[in-house]
Amino acid sequence: MDNNPSLPNQNPTSGQTSGTPNTTASGPAFASQQPSNEASTSQTQVNSNNTPATSIPTQPNLQDQTPLDSPKITLNDLYGPSQATQNPNTQSVMPQQVQPNGPAFAQPSTLTPVQAPDQSPLQSPAQVSVENLPKEPIAQDTQPELAEAPLKTVSPPTPPKPPVLEKTKGGFGFPPIIIKIVGILFVILLIVVIFSFISSLFHKDTGNGKVTLTYWGLWEDSNVMQGIISDFERQNPNITINYTREDPVKYVDRLLTRLQNGNGPDIFRLNNTWIDPLQNTLLPLPNDVIDTKTLKDEYFPVVSDDLVRNGAIYGIPLDMDVLVLYINKDIFDHAGAKIPSTWEDFVTVAKGLTVKDSTGHIKTAGAAMGTYDNVSHAPDILSLLFLQNGANLSKLDNSQNAIDALNFYTSFAKTDDRVWDSTLDNSLTNFENGNLAMYFGYSYDYFAIKAANPKLNFEIHEVPHLSGRNMSVANYWVEGVSSKSTHQKEALLFMKYLAQKDNLTRLYSEEAKTRQFGEIYPRIDMAKTLSSDPVLLPFVSSAQSAMSSFFVSGTNFTGYNDALNQYLGNSVNSMLKDTSADSAVSTLSQGVSQVLNQYAIPSQ
Repeated sequence: MDNNPSLPNQNPTSGQTSGTPNTTASGPAFASQQPSNEASTSQTQVNSNNTPATSIPTQPNLQDQTPLDSPKITLNDLYGPSQATQNPNTQSVMPQQVQPNGPAFAQPSTLTPVQAPDQSPLQSPAQVSVENLPKEPIAQDTQPELAEAPLKTVSPPTPPKPPVLEKTKGGFGFPPIIIKIVGILFVILLIVVIFSFISSLFHKDTGNGKVTLTYWGLWEDSNVMQGIISDFERQNPNITINYTREDPVKYVDRLLTRLQNGNGPDIFRLNNTWIDPLQNTLLPLPNDVIDTKTLKDEYFPVVSDDLVRNGAIYGIPLDMDVLVLYINKDIFDHAGAKIPSTWEDFVTVAKGLTVKDSTGHIKTAGAAMGTYDNVSHAPDILSLLFLQNGANLSKLDNSQNAIDALNFYTSFAKTDDRVWDSTLDNSLTNFENGNLAMYFGYSYDYFAIKAANPKLNFEIHEVPHLSGRNMSVANYWVEGVSSKSTHQKEALLFMKYLAQKDNLTRLYSEEAKTRQFGEIYPRIDMAKTLSSDPVLLPFVSSAQSAMSSFFVSGTNFTGYNDALNQYLGNSVNSMLKDTSADSAVSTLSQGVSQVLNQYAIPSQ
């Protein structure tokens, strides 16, 4: 639920073959059938040239067949009484086909030798047909005079004995089982060799047990990082760190593509708001690198909120940055204005420091708020108002706190007493040029301002707050280890090394060699050592109660932060065109839900 501290009500405004199943029956299965229906009959048909035709055995349906007067040649005539007929309970055995060596038969009752037919006298029972039997008796005067021969009983040949299988040996006298085992081992060895070769192409082993880690940074030059890296390499001679400073433009696109292809960095820099959308690509850090107690007790509270998911830590910060208020000291001194600490005071001071010409055009703006496109860090400023007013950023629909915050923000660019409008140059440019009294920015803006206008007299203070709600917005960077890394052990070792206090101090010193100060320490005890610097004190003080928001600028994450910011900007611009805050917040809520759902980020 929203806590509802009120903002000031001031308004500067997915075949079986069909048919009978093929069942093979033998022996007793036929015992119950009538013998007259089981016997197979064989008939020899004689052609007109007195040559015996091929005999066709059959199993005709005797109930439907008309008795024939012509003599028939049966199996009894050929081979004698069937054993199956003598003993109907004996299982039937298919006889072997035999080529008769004796004479054929001149009459049905006389066995006469003839030349053996081309085909076996037994045909498949299924080929017999009544139509193939002779319709008239065979004429005796047409048969040649043949000598009688004694009836020979032909016995089926004795089936050959099955061969005796001897145990054979394989090649070179080894049993087959040995050959198989050797073959399997050879295949496994081959797979290992191939895998090792492929791994060597992607795993960045340099041979002799040495490993090269790829480290992607964003803001620090290689000369700033090289000292720390060189010391680590001396302590770990088997590890080489290849550091590159990447271009922030489309950085996330390149990172995700390379990680998916298997050739991404082992260690890379990410924004504190990227843990949820990039969690699948990040390796949870073990306790021997950093534990949750250390993170909670020794780092600013926002770090634990941002980097811990389900008890696992997904990164280690090397710096901290928060939103602060820059003021033009000369403008304040000239008007005798006091530094505002509350939003009520802020409204009053902003109006009092705004100067317009006779046409109403703003010459000196009291504060850069109210519009979106020409306000640097507009998403961050709006996040500041949302957070201080108790709005739940992932559940904005029907949030009165969000509605109030949007109304308050846009009021600075509405009505005649506006202190900012869309006709003005970018807010950073206006502040650098001395035409803006109050500007919201981060620590890196300090260097941009100094570079643009070294003589500008300005100061840095904490942002205004509501009563009891003095939080600011944190926007910082974290080092993480890729879950795709093939050298996670070495990468984690380097991460542990980076997070040591001595290395944080050394990093700060290297950065300060080229600019006025280094990155703010993320550890509370170390950050306090910077409190004596009036430029750094507001950052250290504000970090203690800072909170994070996905509505932040400067991350260059097109599919996430930039997409969310676009919806936020649309809501502001629509309100400047008289769309109600209720409607604007409803549309903004739908856009936020769409982006979060794209990355499977639950609403909290």
